[in-house]
Amino acid sequence: MTRESDPAMGRPAAADPARSPQRPAAAAGASAMSRAMSRRSVLRGGLMGAAGLLLGGAPDLRIRAAERPAKAKAVIQIWMWGGPSHLDTFDPKPDAGPDYCGPLDKPIRTNVDGILIGELLPRLATQADKYAIIRSMTHGVNAHETASYIVQTGRLPGGRLVFPCVGAVVSLFKGYGADYEGLIPPYIVLTQPQGRFSEAGFLGLRYKPFATGGDPAQKRFAVEGVVAAGISDERQRARRDLLHKLDALGGALKDDPRLAPLAESEEQAYDLILGDAGKVFDLSDEKDELKDRYGRNTFGQSCLMARRLVERGVPYVTINYKGWDTHKQHFQIVRRKLPEMDSGMAALLEDLSDRGLLESTIVWWSGEFGRGPKVQWEAPWNGGRSHYGRVFSAVLAGGGFQGGRVVGASDARGESVKERPVYPWDLIASMYELLGIDPDGTFPHPPDLKVRITPSKADGVTIGGRLREIM
Repeated sequence: MTRESDPAMGRPAAADPARSPQRPAAAAGASAMSRAMSRRSVLRGGLMGAAGLLLGGAPDLRIRAAERPAKAKAVIQIWMWGGPSHLDTFDPKPDAGPDYCGPLDKPIRTNVDGILIGELLPRLATQADKYAIIRSMTHGVNAHETASYIVQTGRLPGGRLVFPCVGAVVSLFKGYGADYEGLIPPYIVLTQPQGRFSEAGFLGLRYKPFATGGDPAQKRFAVEGVVAAGISDERQRARRDLLHKLDALGGALKDDPRLAPLAESEEQAYDLILGDAGKVFDLSDEKDELKDRYGRNTFGQSCLMARRLVERGVPYVTINYKGWDTHKQHFQIVRRKLPEMDSGMAALLEDLSDRGLLESTIVWWSGEFGRGPKVQWEAPWNGGRSHYGRVFSAVLAGGGFQGGRVVGASDARGESVKERPVYPWDLIASMYELLGIDPDGTFPHPPDLKVRITPSKADGVTIGGRLREIM
């Protein structure tokens, strides 16, 4: 990986965090294994095991969100995996010329006076009053793994700790260690894990996301460990009955009180598979008109699924939206993908608003960086855009963030921050505050280290400040 640095960040982005050793977490996990788990922990462990997660390798951190008013209850993160172009989406530069705009030089007006966005986003243009655009995101790193770690954790890599991403932190404060009672795990990824770094960091495996797998755009959404492709509910029940008939040892020990938690764990697991909880993954009860509005594709139906999950009380959902690493054939790719994104994201904002969910749900759109403002017309790129971490865009909606606003600005060509730099830790701290999580608080860390939830200047970073303009 290329070693890159930015003066504003205070120190170089050293090694790939995905490969950094997690020494404190490993030690904590080993000690946690020896602790007696509560009956409730056993039940949760059984459920998570059924969903493909592991409980035993992480400390059982019981904690509540800070005693502060929370405007947001949930987050839907639209992760633009690979890095979307800011010039072609939410920071158009029509006067920069064809070497910067390429053929996309006709930005469109939105329903908010003075705000223009990319010409391939007409439906989002009608929803601009619901979201705020940050046009001055920056971290200066152009490597996927390192930039992903920074944007999703709000931390610089290279230290002795691997920090958890936002989803894991929300799962800690809003999940099973707090007041969450749902059978659906509190941190869901649609549909595949990113794989760029360890999402849970030093918090351990308990706080990793449950990645659904499958494709919600298919007739039957095959969710890992919950919905099996090609197997009906009736067949699942028959399999369970057969299992019980064959389990002679379990039948002989069914009255042993020591096995009662396992029996209850099985009951809850099958409630998830066959009961009401698992029905959240069944889109067949949604109207065809609504599915069409979202778009009959993986991203569009993932947005619909995300709305269903937060409606059920799931506090954190990530949509991993691949395909934005457009080094070659950039404009051909975005002409296909941006209309898909436009439909899914616009329908999500509208649907959340119509159901009264937007005021309590943060929608966070971002990639790990932007893309090079100057088009690489030369071979072998032939009209591509490179990685670009010096300045890029993010979008925030709902959960206490005010729509119809623009924060910060890039220069005339989208090459650098012109005003109001916003760093990933500024954005994340703002979300935590709206979620009722104290950004200046500390993690309940097993070795009793005082680890801040978000960094301060003492950690060697420049603080741009929370997004008070839109909070």
